[in-house]
Amino acid sequence: MFRNLLLTLLTFCIAIGGGAASVWYALDADDGFDALHVGAWTAFPDLGTTKASPYAKAAAARDGVLALGHAEGIRFIASRDSAGRPLSVACTYRVAGNTPPARFWTLFPADPHSLMPLKAKPGLPGKLQSWAVLRQPDGSFAVTVGPHPAPGNWLAINGGGGMVLALTLYDTPAATSSEVGSLELPRIKRVGCDG
Repeated sequence: MFRNLLLTLLTFCIAIGGGAASVWYALDADDGFDALHVGAWTAFPDLGTTKASPYAKAAAARDGVLALGHAEGIRFIASRDSAGRPLSVACTYRVAGNTPPARFWTLFPADPHSLMPLKAKPGLPGKLQSWAVLRQPDGSFAVTVGPHPAPGNWLAINGGGGMVLALTLYDTPAATSSEVGSLELPRIKRVGCDG
C-alpha cells in the first residue's frame, strides 16, 4: 500500500514538473510562435493584436512586457550578434546601419530575462533615441555598446553576464507592412571582449 502511494506521488511529481518545465521552455523560446527574424533581430509583430498566439501572450504577461499594436510600433530584440554569438556585458559591440522609416526609435541594452534596461553608471549614457543620434552623411549611424568610453554614439554597460539589445520603432509603417520580412536593420558586430 505504501509502495502504491509512493509511486502515485512520484508519477504526479513527474507529470506536474515535466509539464511546468515544458511550458517554461516554450515561453522562453526565442523563436517562439509568430516570430519574425531580420538578421540578428527578432520581433513578434502580432503580439499586441488579437492574432497573437496564446504562448506569445502568456510570455508577455509573465514578463510584464508592454505589447505594441500595429499602429503603435514594433520592438526588435537581439540576443546574439550578427555572427551568431550570444551578447555579453563583458564585450564591446558596434551596431551600425539604418532603421526602417519611423517617427521615433529607441535603442538600449537590456536584461535578457526581464527586458528591463541595464543600468549604466551614473552620468553615463545607457539609452539612445533617434533624435539624439549622430548620423553619417548618408543617414546611417553607428553606436558603440560597451563598458569602455568610445567616440560618437556610445551606450555604457557594466556588470557581468548576458544581455540583449532592444530596438523599438514607434509609429512606423514597418509594423503593418506585408513586406516586414524584407526590412533592413542595423548589424551587430563584436569588436572585442575584456578578459
